[in-house]
Amino acid sequence: MPAVTFGVRVKIMPIKRIMAKTRNVSKAYQDVDFITSFEARPLRILSEYLMPLTRFEKMRVKDTIVFFGSARLSPPSKAKHELEKLKASGKFDKKEEHRFALRLRYYKDAVRLAYRLTRWSKSLPADARRFLICSGGGPGIMEAANRGAAHARGLSVGMNIALPFEQVPNPYITQSLNFDFHYFFMRKFWLTNMAKALVAFPGGFGTFDELFEILTLVQTHKMEKRLPIVVYGKEYWSEVINLKAVADWGMVSHDDLKFVQFADTPDEAFEYLTQSLTQIYLR
Repeated sequence: MPAVTFGVRVKIMPIKRIMAKTRNVSKAYQDVDFITSFEARPLRILSEYLMPLTRFEKMRVKDTIVFFGSARLSPPSKAKHELEKLKASGKFDKKEEHRFALRLRYYKDAVRLAYRLTRWSKSLPADARRFLICSGGGPGIMEAANRGAAHARGLSVGMNIALPFEQVPNPYITQSLNFDFHYFFMRKFWLTNMAKALVAFPGGFGTFDELFEILTLVQTHKMEKRLPIVVYGKEYWSEVINLKAVADWGMVSHDDLKFVQFADTPDEAFEYLTQSLTQIYLR
């Protein structure tokens, strides 16, 4: 029966129906429309900080060696097919043949270097996991780095990011250390924050961006830790970027060029990195 209150007829909703409606109301953090809204962006950014932090602490990961490089360098299993396509295109001259061989070699060298560094890091007496191989999580050089660590039966980190092309997580990343970022700056933060050394293989705009941002942080002392940096592949880098010319023009100091060490073989890079890391962090 409708109740009468001060002469106004009020329809009372049954308690069960009220409780049913209440149960259908989502908590804020469970509301997908809200969490993905513009207003909730700070929450999404914070989550991309907290989730890796929690995983690294749980897995006792203390620091990393980061590999940068092109997503477009194929493994040997795919290179044969690409070579056939190049030859069929009629553009495969001596110069392109040489570059193709180098691209294949860079992939193999990244695998070998990551393998040796992982074996070395596993041999260190420590209560935390030191100098894990870390990559941007995608194909190409990133895949090669995680692949080398997997061949050495070591853990490795992948920091993938959602892109419209190229970027899908490679299968060699340790699953519990496989992250998928939305924000470039949060991905860069974690790539840089955990790093104790950096290896930059030949790459494109993304590799340039990552390498030069770190060089800027080192140059301006915004990054206070000492960070050995290997720029791998002398022929490629000397052709695409002339750092000496930048210094000769007075745009940087000649002393700034000492921030990078060029290498052309896995042995050369391995010796420099292990000696530097031992001297800086293990003594």
